[in-house]
Amino acid sequence: MNKNLSSMQGIFWSRSANKLDLQTDKNYIIHQVLMYGSLEQIDWLKKTYSSQEINQVFINHPKKIYTPPAFNFIKNYLLKLTQPLDQNLYVKVTS
Repeated sequence: MNKNLSSMQGIFWSRSANKLDLQTDKNYIIHQVLMYGSLEQIDWLKKTYSSQEINQVFINHPKKIYTPPAFNFIKNYLLKLTQPLDQNLYVKVTS
């Protein structure tokens, strides 16, 4: 169990934070923290995973959980990605 993950149960609502593994559940953890985490939690993410790991997960394992503004902020400012990404793979559609 990771103490830091337990304190973030609020952003891991679909799973028990106590049962998350930093490597096995890396894709889930990175996407959940990027979309729903506070600045403090994003700082923890950057200390836990390398920038390369975070970027690789974001680019190669898209999750359709982002709002358009969040996607643009994360892609362009937080991760500073310059390559084009298909927003349809990331942005959830609400009716």
